[in-house]
Amino acid sequence: MLAPTLIVHDPPCLLAAVGELYSRLPETRYLEPWELQHILFSLGYTEAMADKAKIAATIKVARTDFDPEAGAA
Repeated sequence: MLAPTLIVHDPPCLLAAVGELYSRLPETRYLEPWELQHILFSLGYTEAMADKAKIAATIKVARTDFDPEAGAA
């Protein structure tokens, strides 16, 4: 009998993954959460699809990190 495999549904490093993706591929900064969800999974930044709502919240934080004036507006 095989041991169950662990699937990480919400990786604890989602903010770090989005930040790294933004720094490597600046054109991804303007994608919608559902588009970013697919890219994060396809490029191997996450082991499973992360929730779109959590990605949307992470996008807000990541965009503020890259452009502080956008967060102040």
